[in-house]
Amino acid sequence: MTVVVEETTKANQKSSENALAQWHIRLGAFAVDVLPALAVATAASLVAFTVRHHPVWWWVCVSLLGLAILLILVNRLLLPVVVGFSLGRALFGIAVVGNDGASVGPWKLLLRDLAHLLDILSLVGWLWPLWDSRSRTFADMLLHTEVRRARPDARFGDVRRWTAAAVLTATAFCVAGPVVAYTVVYSPARATDRTRDQIAIQGPKMVAQMLTYDPKSLHDDFARALSMATDKYRHTLLEQQDVVQKGTPVINEYWVTDSAIQSASPNRATMLLFMQGRRGEGAEQRYISATVRVSFAKAGDRWRVDDLTVVTKPKPPPGSGK
Repeated sequence: MTVVVEETTKANQKSSENALAQWHIRLGAFAVDVLPALAVATAASLVAFTVRHHPVWWWVCVSLLGLAILLILVNRLLLPVVVGFSLGRALFGIAVVGNDGASVGPWKLLLRDLAHLLDILSLVGWLWPLWDSRSRTFADMLLHTEVRRARPDARFGDVRRWTAAAVLTATAFCVAGPVVAYTVVYSPARATDRTRDQIAIQGPKMVAQMLTYDPKSLHDDFARALSMATDKYRHTLLEQQDVVQKGTPVINEYWVTDSAIQSASPNRATMLLFMQGRRGEGAEQRYISATVRVSFAKAGDRWRVDDLTVVTKPKPPPGSGK
């Protein structure tokens, strides 16, 4: 009696293992096989488009995209040949076999996955196993395959641990994508916008103050000008101030009438300024105009003049007669 029961139990287990896989089990296995890597590939594509002007990060994203696709192919096509199951199928205890129960090779698995395009285009193909007597999709019908219950190969080890590692790794990459996009593109863009706003206001005032001086307060005016220059430009500015001090200083006053920001980054900016002013006083006074290109650099929380190039030298305005 005991022998009969044991043989019956073994027969039932074998029959259960060889039974056709239910639709929801197939769906779960497919999700585990495809969705984590597909999510990484999608995130990498979006980030690659965002960082397309940053070659290094673009190549990192494209490489990650290629790796995600490669992992899908390895999992879906090679693992079933090596150990008999993909990760998702091992987790849910199913396997793709031929109609005769024979194992399926990688090329047939590849053709089967390509044939799933018919299931995707028709939509009905994915639902066909719900009423098909052999629980087949259109791809199964074309390639003469079935999905049956089977016990995972022991070589897979702890399938749940491998699945958790795959999902957590994919999640980490998907979260890292927006972080990279924010750090590489969005944050610098916001900082650049702040630079433009700050330089548009501070730049003209700084240049006008730097170029304006009065013989009565020459020392203080020059000291103020030096405080607005970077270490790099301060040496050049000192030389120009020495020339003025050794000569006969006269009132030199400038104001900005128009300006345009030519370039900007989080810590640097270049501005073109059209300036008008007056030089001297009394009968010697004359009005002048000039165009300068000024580079600004951020030192701490302050902007300083890093370079000043005269594009158009000071000259009397048209019709002044001077």
